[in-house]
Amino acid sequence: MKKLVVVFAGLILLASCEQAKIGYVDNVKLMDAYQEKIDVEAKFKTKTDALTKKRDSISQAFQLEAQAFQAKAQKMNQKKAQEEYGLMQQRGQFIGQQLQQEEQALVTAGQTEMDSVVSRVKKAVKAYGKTNKYTYILGGGDGGSVLYGQEVNDLTDEVVKILNADYKKE
Repeated sequence: MKKLVVVFAGLILLASCEQAKIGYVDNVKLMDAYQEKIDVEAKFKTKTDALTKKRDSISQAFQLEAQAFQAKAQKMNQKKAQEEYGLMQQRGQFIGQQLQQEEQALVTAGQTEMDSVVSRVKKAVKAYGKTNKYTYILGGGDGGSVLYGQEVNDLTDEVVKILNADYKKE
């Protein structure tokens, strides 16, 4: 019985001495190298550029209309000119509000897609950790919790390869 207790105590001691397996990923490097994130950013840059061109075009057309109105207003009586000017101001505000709503919708859609990308990255890191029996995988890079880590514990490249391979399959 004494031998059994000693063996059991030895096993407990051995198990408690087992070190935790810890790795880290550089969050910034990972996201910058993840193709889906790159594609999402490119898609929304294209949409943002298109919206900017639309805004510039509408603004330019409205300015030309305003200049034409100023010339026309000089020939009108003051009351009629003020009425026309009020209508033009309302139209300008309406156009501005529409453009602002489009911009806000674009920002919201971009944030929603980026949140999905971040969620997939977190799931992939978690799955990698479970598969490879890590006790902890920490986040490094700007704003991360790893101030120093040996390169041998840097899992960033491995996780990026997995994420990009899975993304290509979709």
